[in-house]
Amino acid sequence: MAETKLAAMTAQPHVFDRTHTDDLAAFVPSAPSPYHAVAAAAARLEKAGFRRLEETDRWDASAGGKYVLRGGAIIAWYVPAGARPETPYRVVGAHTDSPNLRVKPLPDMGSAGWRQIAVEVYGGPLLNSWLDRDLGLAGRLSLRDGSTRLVNVDRPLLRVAQLAVHLDRGVNDNGLKLDKQRHLQPLWGLGDPHEGDLVAFLADEAGLDAADVVGWDLMAHDVQPPAYLGRDRELLASPRLDNLLSVHACLAALTAAAADGDALPYIPVMAAFDHEENGSESDTGAQGPLLGNVLERSVHARGGTFEDRQRALAGTVCVSSDVGHAVHPNYPERHDPTHHPRANGGPILKTNVNQRYATDATGRGVFAAACDRAGVPFQHFVSSNAMPCGTTIGPITSARLGITTVDVGVPILSMHSARELCGADDPHLLASALAAFLQG
Repeated sequence: MAETKLAAMTAQPHVFDRTHTDDLAAFVPSAPSPYHAVAAAAARLEKAGFRRLEETDRWDASAGGKYVLRGGAIIAWYVPAGARPETPYRVVGAHTDSPNLRVKPLPDMGSAGWRQIAVEVYGGPLLNSWLDRDLGLAGRLSLRDGSTRLVNVDRPLLRVAQLAVHLDRGVNDNGLKLDKQRHLQPLWGLGDPHEGDLVAFLADEAGLDAADVVGWDLMAHDVQPPAYLGRDRELLASPRLDNLLSVHACLAALTAAAADGDALPYIPVMAAFDHEENGSESDTGAQGPLLGNVLERSVHARGGTFEDRQRALAGTVCVSSDVGHAVHPNYPERHDPTHHPRANGGPILKTNVNQRYATDATGRGVFAAACDRAGVPFQHFVSSNAMPCGTTIGPITSARLGITTVDVGVPILSMHSARELCGADDPHLLASALAAFLQG
């Protein structure tokens, strides 16, 4: 497994290991929704010896790996034996959600003899990338008894059909214009729509009685699996690289750091949030209190006070990991002329003086030192002054907790497409750097 390789990687110059990227390619299909992503992460943590804590239980001071799971978010940490209440944390952060099409509360619709599913646009996807693509459907079903059940139809089920060029003669000259309400409702069969069709179908897929299903959080996903691409297979094409690539890297780094056990000078933490793509403002997003509450309760479980919490946070550093933009060969003018991150060139340090990224000189030094220890090269990214800059969970986490935070990631092409592209070497380089950061 990739996790077993990372600890050794932090002590020697980098040698490319395809094992990690193979494992990422297996992880992505297991995580078609944020809820599946955290379930897959929890299963890997359990295998590594971590145990789940319930937020409603009293937490104890025992050492070892622990995690909290809420909706589409997961916080995991490893407490070394002998850790004190004021022991600082090292946090790696990411997000589990991706831009996509999500099912509305009344999903069954149709027109002109076609049965369709009513969807709403989530986040900021490249809308054209969802056209003429085989789509599955995944998420969670809410049951009458208050529980939830994951469901994943990971086969061609839906399709958003594009209008033929014969009926839109100017499309290649005037550009494709999509109305989010009229043009993105996927079809899934023929005939007249009937209320309850989709719920009955999904309940059957999940082995449930449709009468027990009272709600859902469902989303379409590309069913084409990740694949190596290029003459030398040096690229990886995959859905949801933004940001499952970082979730997977954080998970691998945490389990590698936990293997050091009692030798760790910090408490390593992985925080994977939901709802980053629409602003992080939810109980499972980075704007919410989840991470702060977990860190505070961990301090108190070890007998700490408010003063101990403040001391722990004062020494804490967070690395926010999210994908960034590789320079595009067809649009180099859209990038800063002196900052051209390249695929397989190592992770990028993201900087924006207007605090769209949280990186400052202090954080830059911490991450550079981690890359040195791991033998990993890194690159710099800034947006062109003529283009607006995106943002991440980094500034939010830094402001909420008052901790030093640095924004990093892997450079990719086709960000927010239903299918994105990265260097096949970069996921392992990122995970190796994150492992070195957590190990301190």
